[in-house]
Formats: sequence, structure tokens, C-alpha cells
Amino acid sequence: MTIRDWPAQERPREKLLSQGAAALSDAELLAIFLRTGIPGKDAVALARELLRSHDGLRGLLSLGPRELETAPGLGPAKYVQLQAALEMARRHYLDRLKRGSVLSNPDDTRRYLHARLSHYPHEVFACLFLDNRHAVIECEELFRGTLNSAAVHPREVVKAALGHNAAAVILAHNHPSGVAEPSHADQQLTRRLKEALALVEIRVLDHLVIGTGETVSLAERGLI
Repeated sequence: MTIRDWPAQERPREKLLSQGAAALSDAELLAIFLRTGIPGKDAVALARELLRSHDGLRGLLSLGPRELETAPGLGPAKYVQLQAALEMARRHYLDRLKRGSVLSNPDDTRRYLHARLSHYPHEVFACLFLDNRHAVIECEELFRGTLNSAAVHPREVVKAALGHNAAAVILAHNHPSGVAEPSHADQQLTRRLKEALALVEIRVLDHLVIGTGETVSLAERGLI
């Protein structure tokens, strides 16, 4: 039985059209991207196998072109398509956070930072610099680390914020493990950066920890 033989409401494409993309599982979304399966597996079954063998969607999206060549149903062409789709998503949210736009929708900020940072296989620490109206000045990736940590230096963060003449910042970093729960070290770093930036009258509005499928706000947790 192929996907075409499934009830219409269970087919990924029809389900997306009737319920929206958010209603689909990772495997169903990937199946739409794959379009076809391989002998013995329909697109959904192939998608599930790929996600299982590559530790989920984040792991799959992090593969390089050579690694994708060995994955069933994929290859260089699919790698190009995946990277193009990711870049379109990043640019879509960046356009909504373009220079000079005032942050009025926290969800747009989360989506943009998630799209920008969640795919990295190592930790990346970024700052979204804002003026005194909370309008966007720039988003800059300041530090990159190993799979487990990034060495974030408060002096460099302060230097970058002053260089952009920022009045406020939103901090963000990803957890390559995919789990967005803030660690004790994350909380300590936030306090250090807040204290350092306060000396030059720059406010820390939030620190977002980005995982595979969610983003956690330390401000919402009452940790700032």
C-alpha cells in the first residue's frame, strides 16, 4: 500500500492543507519534502527511518552533503534543497526583525533565533542588539564552542554592545543536545552578563535557550 491508498485525512499533504503544518509530525513533514519513498518503503516510512537513524530532525538537517549521499532516498540534490529551505526560513524571520523594526511580537523573535541557531551541532552564543525603543540594530553570533559548552566572555559582549550603541540586548544560545532546559551554568552566565552590561547601562531583556523543538525564556522563568 502506498500513501495514495491511505484515507485522505491521513495523507501528509492533505493533512497539511486541512489542518496546517503545525499538525504534522516530523516524519510527515519530512515525507512531504522527500516526495517519494524507496522500494519497500513509502515516503513516511522512509522519513521515520531517517529520523531514527540520525537522532531526529536536528541531526538530519545537520548532515553535510557527503553524509547525505549515503542516506537512502537522499543525496546532493536533497542537501541543496534542505539548505535552501533552512535559509529561506531564517531570512523570513530576519525580514520580520529587520534593522529598525520594533520588537512587538516575542514569538517572531523566538522563531528567528530558533531558525538561526537550532541547526548547529555545536554551541553558538548570539546577541540581538536593540536601541532604546527596542528596535533591532543587529543580531550577531559572538562565540562558538564545542558540543557541550561555549566560552562566553562578558568583556567581549559589553564591547560588542557598545560598538552597536545598544540600549538593550536579548541573549540566546543553542543546546546541541536538543534539550532546551536552562542549566545552572546558563543561569550563572546570565547573571554575570547582566551585571557587566548594567555597568554601562545596557539592559538584558531575556536569555533564550534553544533546543530542537522548543525555546525556553529565562525571563519567563523569573531567572532574570
